[in-house]
Amino acid sequence: MNHPLRCKCGTLRGHVSEPQKAVHLMCYCKDCQAFAHFLGKGDEILDDKGGSDIVAVHPQSVHFTQGQASLTCMSLSPRGLLRWYASCCNTPIGNTSRDMRMAYAGLAHACLADGSGSLDSAFGPVRMRSATKSANGQVDSTPALAMAGTLALFAGKLLRARLDGSYRRTPFFHAGQGTPIVAPKVLGKEERARLTPPARAR
Repeated sequence: MNHPLRCKCGTLRGHVSEPQKAVHLMCYCKDCQAFAHFLGKGDEILDDKGGSDIVAVHPQSVHFTQGQASLTCMSLSPRGLLRWYASCCNTPIGNTSRDMRMAYAGLAHACLADGSGSLDSAFGPVRMRSATKSANGQVDSTPALAMAGTLALFAGKLLRARLDGSYRRTPFFHAGQGTPIVAPKVLGKEERARLTPPARAR
């Protein structure tokens, strides 16, 4: 069963196919926190420890059916991830690599909430907590063995996408050119510094 995807105002709509193949994770990195503050939605996107609830999928599982013209992206640095959002209401959609051949899309919970509460029922429980040293408070890290298993799963999926060419099936890039469908807004160092939370004592 497909899982609905939409921005907060409803302009951008779509769905995620095969949600059972997704990997549910939490990221506490400073860049995800900075992205939330760039959108002016830190309180809505981040949990009380500064974590972002993310669902990792193959880009071919993401389907936009309405309002794709409002999809835009930014990057915190010239080589940073592409961070996608709906320009109509600044709802975060997710992040992708700059290289289309890296068949990964980390979708933000804000565009996947369907009123049923936790994402666990659709995408499974959180399997990995990353960058916990940047959390706003104590967060238990994922055990090393479990972390290795999840990373190996990611690596296997990326390799299969490269071999079978499925990385070309993505709504975020022009398949024939390998370029993003919109040019990203790249932040300067000063603007990024204003958005990046300071280091916190542990």
